[in-house]
Amino acid sequence: MASAAVNSAIEKLANIQLNELSTSSSPNLQKNLSILSPQQIELGKMLLELGQGHLFEHWPDPGLDDDDKKALLDQVSVLNSSYPGGLSSYIKTAKELLADSKAGKNPFDGFTPSVPSGEILTFGDDNFIQYEEMGVKQAQNAAFVLVAGGLGERLGYNGIKVALPMETTTGTCFLQHYIESILSLSEASFKQAPGECRKDAPLVLMTSDDTHERTLQLLEAHSYFGMKPTQVKLLKQEKVACLADNDARLALDPNNKYRIQTKPHGHGDVHALLYSSGLLKEWKDTGLRWVVFFQDTNGLLFKAIPAALGVSATKEYHVNSLAVPRKAKEAIGGITKLTHTDGREMVINVEYNQLDPLLRATGHPDGDVNCETGYSPYPGNINQLILELGPYIDELSKTGGAIKEFVNPKYKDSTKTEFKSSTRLECMMQDYPKTLSPSARVGFTVTDTWLAYAPVKNNPEDAAKVPKGNPYHSATSGEMAIYRANSMILKEAGVTVDDPVTQVFNGQEVEVWSRIVWKPKWAVTFSDVKSKVSGNNSVSQKSTLVIKGRDIYIEDLELDGALIVDSVDDAEVKVGGSVCNKGWSVESIDKDSTELPEEVRIRGFKIIKTDQVQQFYDEPGKFTLKP
Repeated sequence: MASAAVNSAIEKLANIQLNELSTSSSPNLQKNLSILSPQQIELGKMLLELGQGHLFEHWPDPGLDDDDKKALLDQVSVLNSSYPGGLSSYIKTAKELLADSKAGKNPFDGFTPSVPSGEILTFGDDNFIQYEEMGVKQAQNAAFVLVAGGLGERLGYNGIKVALPMETTTGTCFLQHYIESILSLSEASFKQAPGECRKDAPLVLMTSDDTHERTLQLLEAHSYFGMKPTQVKLLKQEKVACLADNDARLALDPNNKYRIQTKPHGHGDVHALLYSSGLLKEWKDTGLRWVVFFQDTNGLLFKAIPAALGVSATKEYHVNSLAVPRKAKEAIGGITKLTHTDGREMVINVEYNQLDPLLRATGHPDGDVNCETGYSPYPGNINQLILELGPYIDELSKTGGAIKEFVNPKYKDSTKTEFKSSTRLECMMQDYPKTLSPSARVGFTVTDTWLAYAPVKNNPEDAAKVPKGNPYHSATSGEMAIYRANSMILKEAGVTVDDPVTQVFNGQEVEVWSRIVWKPKWAVTFSDVKSKVSGNNSVSQKSTLVIKGRDIYIEDLELDGALIVDSVDDAEVKVGGSVCNKGWSVESIDKDSTELPEEVRIRGFKIIKTDQVQQFYDEPGKFTLKP
């Protein structure tokens, strides 16, 4: 009896609360109050206050679909709690941004662009080497954050992107390479500071509903690729509610009228997730100073991170964006200083399709043009960021990690009254500096494209349509870029490496260099490479060189074929002499052949392993390999 009385009292109270909302009351919600918990009733009330009464229009009487009705309000609870400021904040922002979009308001109104200050590096010179050395010292004070929310569907690959082989000579996947790079960087850092108390470098992976379980399975199946499980944290990003119209009414899922349609919010969520997880404070308490953010399929980026970290430390940047030279009007965002008529300033990524008109509108009649260097003075943003932890925490404690959002509705016609399909608010990781004060030290570090930037994001069909001379950003070009970078690094260290040959795979014309691959433990900096290569060395174009051990020294080696050398950490191996064999070749394949795995088909080639010299040293000691 008592519980019936309590329920009756709750229902009366809820009715009173709902009746207060007479202007937007919902009879269908009202008659279902008896099946809902007090928390669910509160959420229902909140939705009515936010003008979302349409969500209840189709609700039948109690006894029908009751579990579905409760599931809708449970979903609302998640959407409300996972967004900074809750759904009321989301809908308020959406209304403002949708009104601006309909009115065609320019987000850069009142801003004048100029070239920001930053450091432009030349690979291999003294300046670069000094920055690398400083970066290695700083690495023990860094935490690493991988934004890994995406599946490989856009690539024509059904797995998670971080599981994709980075190159097929060794089959190392992106996640393995990233973890081994972080471990090797940490190792090198502690060697430089023997007295320091040893810390494990933290790695955070931002996952999504699509990738969370599969990422965890990949890590567990490979014993975290050498990291301790305690070093790695997965933070799952929730999706946000879709919007059906300019009034920011929440869109119901077309396949389920008891579910709000949701879509990803963008990688800008990483800031709010780090803030709410409490990890940032933990890192600060253990003496960390830097947070390095990186993307999921760029196999070159750790070649640029040590030097960029050195720039951050030397220049005391609060925010350092890694960048590459950018041709004017190239389809990559440009890092730009924006100054508002009210005195506000920010250094920010401006998308290429906004930069040119912005320049034209502010006294640059030719817009975005190349300067005397042959490149635009606005460097190309590659979405890798290094933030100083202290100022980052200070900023997030004001914003809760919320990042300036944007909305990109696709309208049915020029009246801009209806959408072709539902839209949602989005945010980007690199928009973090938008809320910083003008006193924040925001800069950039430019390194050569061949060294730092070869993302894998386009499927073979889209890549083949890319205009000649522009980057393909495919699995084909991404793998070839790794061989090119390693060949060019060895050339800079004094090795004679043959010129590449041009071949076409999956409709993409690429340079095929010698297939040179090394594990990060062999070399994390250019100085490491130089210290392990001496004498007269040459590598022919058809050759494959794989170096897997830490203390392997190349001295007077003439390679024309395939050579794979591996060793345990306490073995020192000198490799020289003449190695000549049939080697491993790169052969074209048919991308439509279903007999081959997807990760091979999306490249358009496979490695045929005909003949090789392969040696593994599994015991400590000093060895010489001279075939």
